[in-house]
Amino acid sequence: MQIYHSLDSIEKLKNAVVTSGTFDGVHIGHKKILTRLNEISEQSGGESVVLTFWPHPRMVVSDSSQDLQLLSTIEEKITLFSALNIKHLAIIPFTRSFSELSSLEFIQKILVEKIGTKKLVIGYDHRFGKNREGSFEFLQKNCALFGFEVEEISRQDIEATAISSSRIRKALLDGHVQEANELLGRPYSISGTIVKGKQLGRTIGFPTANLLVQEAHKLIPANGVYVISAEYQNHIYAGMLNIGVRPTVDGVNRTIEANLFEFDKEIYGEELTVNLLAYLRPEQKFSGLDALMKQIEADKLSALNYFTNHPLSG
Repeated sequence: MQIYHSLDSIEKLKNAVVTSGTFDGVHIGHKKILTRLNEISEQSGGESVVLTFWPHPRMVVSDSSQDLQLLSTIEEKITLFSALNIKHLAIIPFTRSFSELSSLEFIQKILVEKIGTKKLVIGYDHRFGKNREGSFEFLQKNCALFGFEVEEISRQDIEATAISSSRIRKALLDGHVQEANELLGRPYSISGTIVKGKQLGRTIGFPTANLLVQEAHKLIPANGVYVISAEYQNHIYAGMLNIGVRPTVDGVNRTIEANLFEFDKEIYGEELTVNLLAYLRPEQKFSGLDALMKQIEADKLSALNYFTNHPLSG
């Protein structure tokens, strides 16, 4: 996949089949658009192109951007687009001046002059340009003038299972990780750098890897204990994860701590991605370390039972 990180680096293609959007989460609904994009590209001998924006437009134009919670970082989206066999990914820097482009300017300067769009594929509710003034109807009326065809993915196709990034976010914040995973079409993942914590887990027989998530807007699901998998050096490990403030030991700051089964490596400073597979229980305060240790042992047994019914592959 060819990746472009600026407008100046985008190359004009002979037969570009294009879609655009923020694609937060790259969920099942988005995949319908991207699958159709690839189908048209193959049928026409063209090349699939995805236009996306970073930072997220709300970080630039919204007064409430500090509350923004994203399902995927830009690095995660790059990985997901590549896995879907997209040929070209243009990551357009979203700035205040870019947000002022009218729909006509966006079409002419970006879609036509920069990329050479021959066909545009969009979702049923897609809007573009300043104040989201551009629409499918506008494109359809003027496509001959612009020199490209346009196809809209219908509401029925996108909303067959009421899939939306907002619904996925709510599911994760409510602890309904399995529902979120069904809508995403894959396990929700969190990536971070392993940092040293208080190392309390070692003293009770459950050493943990503490994940520091660098992206401030990455959505962290509800506090609680989760069943997880993690890949390290081409091996997939089963495990469990605690998200929360550790009230039993009077914790204050929220942490993300992974306990990987049959894993004893020191990986401080390294990156690790964990996949959330199931929600076991909410975080709670216990009477002391003995009670906490007994509960963690029960959590591990529950996690192992999960993997008995859902074996890891690889």
